[in-house]
Amino acid sequence: MRKVCENWKQAFPTENMGEQLFPEFEKRASAASTEIFRVKTAIEAQEVITNIVKFTNAKKVVTVESPLQKAAGINEQLQSMGIEVYTAVTDIAEHAESSDIGISSVEFGIAESGSVCMDGYAYESRIVSMLPPIHIAFMNSKNIVLGITEAFDIISKVYDRGYISFITGPSRTADIERVLTIGVHGPKRFILIAIDEEVAGGKI
Repeated sequence: MRKVCENWKQAFPTENMGEQLFPEFEKRASAASTEIFRVKTAIEAQEVITNIVKFTNAKKVVTVESPLQKAAGINEQLQSMGIEVYTAVTDIAEHAESSDIGISSVEFGIAESGSVCMDGYAYESRIVSMLPPIHIAFMNSKNIVLGITEAFDIISKVYDRGYISFITGPSRTADIERVLTIGVHGPKRFILIAIDEEVAGGKI
C-alpha cells in the first residue's frame, strides 16, 4: 500500500468537476438511499449531527477527524451531550463494532453514480465506515466529479496501490432468496453532510 500524493485536491481535474454537478450527484445518491444534508458552513453541521444523535438515542461514537469535522466542533459538541467519543486508533479498533455511529470524511462524490470515494489508507477509516450501524461522512459540496473515468484518474494520481472505498448508499444485499436487505454487511444508514464552506488544512 503506497501513496504518491497526500493532498487529494492536487489530483483534482480542472474540468468536469465542481459545485454545478452537485444536483445530479444528489439525485443519484438519494436514489441509492443516501441521506444528504447540505449546509453552508461547517458550524451548521453541528446541528445536523446533534439532531441525528438525539433522534437515534446514540450513546457511543467512533470518529476519524477531518478538517471539516474539526471546524464544526463535532467531537466537543458530542462530549458536551454526554456521548462517549473515541478518536484514538486503538480505541476505535476496540469500540467500532459496539458503537452506534461512525463519523469520517470522503474525498469526493461522483455525479454519474451518486457514489462517494473514501480514502481507505488508514485502518481506522475503514472500520469506522463499515462496523457501526450508522455511518456519517463529511464532504465539501464542491468536490464532485462528473464520472467514474474522472474518479479513477484522480485515484491514479494519489495512489500507487492501496485501499479505496466507493460508497453508494447503505449496505445492501439480495443474496438470500433475492430479497433486498439493508445493513447486513455494513451500515443500515449512510448520511452525507455536504458543506459549501472551504476549510483550510488537511486533505478535504
